[in-house]
Amino acid sequence: MKISDLRLTVIAMPRNTGFVCKHVIVEIDSDIGLTGIGEMSDFSHLPHYSLDIHDMAVVLKSMLLGQNPFDISRINMELLANFPETMFYYEKGNFIRNGIDAALHDLCAKSLGISVADFIGGRIQERIKVCYPIFRHRFMDEVQENLAIVRERLRQGFDTFRLYVGKNLDADEAFLDGVKNEFGSKVTIKSLDFSHLLDWKGALKATKRLSQYEFQLVESPAVQNDFAGLHHFRMNTEYPVSEHVWSFRQQSEMIKHDSVDIFNISPIFIGGLTSARKAAAAAEVAGKSCLIGTTQELSVGTAAMAHLGSSLANLNYTSDPTGPKLYVGDIVKHPVQYEDGYLIVPGRDLPGLGMELDWEQINLYRVDDLSWGNVSVHQLQDRTAQTKK
Repeated sequence: MKISDLRLTVIAMPRNTGFVCKHVIVEIDSDIGLTGIGEMSDFSHLPHYSLDIHDMAVVLKSMLLGQNPFDISRINMELLANFPETMFYYEKGNFIRNGIDAALHDLCAKSLGISVADFIGGRIQERIKVCYPIFRHRFMDEVQENLAIVRERLRQGFDTFRLYVGKNLDADEAFLDGVKNEFGSKVTIKSLDFSHLLDWKGALKATKRLSQYEFQLVESPAVQNDFAGLHHFRMNTEYPVSEHVWSFRQQSEMIKHDSVDIFNISPIFIGGLTSARKAAAAAEVAGKSCLIGTTQELSVGTAAMAHLGSSLANLNYTSDPTGPKLYVGDIVKHPVQYEDGYLIVPGRDLPGLGMELDWEQINLYRVDDLSWGNVSVHQLQDRTAQTKK
């Protein structure tokens, strides 16, 4: 089997908040008539630049056409050489590699008539506990809006939530107080996610202030790549500390400094299923736990994470992939499913990722390029449709 063609389709999918995220659908054709699909998820992040989708397609075709899709390791080496790690959380080269790698896994598993989970080592679990995100409070009037979100999502079966914090601590505290008073033990706060907004001393001070409320762990409580700061935070708190993995060098430094308890591993941020599996294995060797992170993917990207998570022995904390519930639409005929706060891994009877593209929906959201125009830094950070005064 050889790769015969590649197509990239850009879509602009609005979130329920109104913020529009641009994703790229990857299709890799083979000479035996099968097509693998992947997703380059949510390019609408800082840094504030976009990529030329047509040039990207030309470059990727020059690398992939004529290749055996089963040569995943070798192809990933070439992808990494052309789209290298830069030690930055939202490095867009990682997004590109992730989409290609997912499509290769989908194509190879389809050719064997098996699921991606079985292709990468088999299933340990058939469903993954996930949490719903509560986005960062900037203003006090957002507290009641976010409590309403908890109320609605709890009705839908989501009983665990991740809270972005650090921009308005008064509002963060008011929200946690509201959750405690209204929902009590019915709702679990998985984590306080600082998203690198504060240095470790500021995050520690904020964590101590909010520790009167119950939460399970703390995420990203230092500026990016401050491995010593993460270690200092960890040594001064009773809570487990989690950080995303966005490069192997960065993960190595976190292991060396003993900076974290939990590695937050997502294919989008480390550059694909192949790299994510390596990061999870490194965590296991280092005696660390894992959870599956997210940039809030659509169903193709979320399915890839479900297959990954189903095969990990050290996935022992609640994970984050609830992206399909945050958007007004999707790009597949049968989106991934959630039951009682769990992401259901697509079944063994569905080859590959178990996803089928829905071109009627894709064409509704299809756009020509990845540019985004006049979007403010605050919108990009907080995923909001507009900046309040």
